[in-house]
Amino acid sequence: MELRHLRYFVTAAELGSITRAAEKLFIAQPPLSAQLKQLEEEVGVPLLVRLPRGVRLTEAGESFLEDARAILARAQQAAVRARERQSGQRATLRLGLVPSTIHSVLPGFLRRVHEAGLVVRIESREMITSQQQLALRNDELDLGFARPRARGMPVETVASIDDPYCLALPTDNPLAHSRAPVALKLAAHEQFVTFARYQVADYFDRTAALCQEAGFTPDIRHEAGQFVNVLALVACGLGVAIVPASFSTLPAAGVVFRPLEASRDKSRLAILGRPGQQQDGWSQQVAQLAAAELESLAARLAGGPF
Repeated sequence: MELRHLRYFVTAAELGSITRAAEKLFIAQPPLSAQLKQLEEEVGVPLLVRLPRGVRLTEAGESFLEDARAILARAQQAAVRARERQSGQRATLRLGLVPSTIHSVLPGFLRRVHEAGLVVRIESREMITSQQQLALRNDELDLGFARPRARGMPVETVASIDDPYCLALPTDNPLAHSRAPVALKLAAHEQFVTFARYQVADYFDRTAALCQEAGFTPDIRHEAGQFVNVLALVACGLGVAIVPASFSTLPAAGVVFRPLEASRDKSRLAILGRPGQQQDGWSQQVAQLAAAELESLAARLAGGPF
């Protein structure tokens, strides 16, 4: 099986026609049909159903299409990275980010990259920690900004800081008036807002775990897929939310952040790298810039954002 076979198949599947695929690929239709037949014989199952006017995917073809697209993308990426390495220059920096770091860490980090004179194209993806760890192991990311658990997949930790959980409250909530750390059990009667578990399971599960540790089961009334929506629901008075302290560095009208009393469930924000990665000068510089921005965030948190 060759990459061109995958390219032929993807083109035919996307256009729904072997004739139109042949035109796009600048080859004759009969040879293209023969190549697709050869691919199906090699795979061992039919991938396309031939119709009087066009083609459609079989169930096996739908599965194969997804994998074929991924393989072609990785092959293209590999060629780009090889050319970058040969020239001694890097053009792409692939980042994974947990939601809170998109605003609390990413802007400052990119500013540092720019000020250092590094000309790069940024590919950033919002991903939970476990997704980042897998992507780093598969060489799909260069760096991850994540909240690793002690028993997560083995990856390289470049730097980390404490980013403890705090309570996000509407400004008119009685708990918002105290500047002292809040005992979470005092919020047992509150309705809670959290991230949707099917999207950001880490946050949802930690909210439940922290509340259980405080002696109650949270009354989770509202879920949201993005942290800005979580804070918007809090600002509207629809509940309170347990969020990392780094959220408090962001503008959020109508929301007050209060630190929680110490918990057994510690939260750290870390920069993750690929396991066993041999860092060249460029990679080391990027990692140092990321670590410097993380330390800057730690200083802002220590300065009392609450």
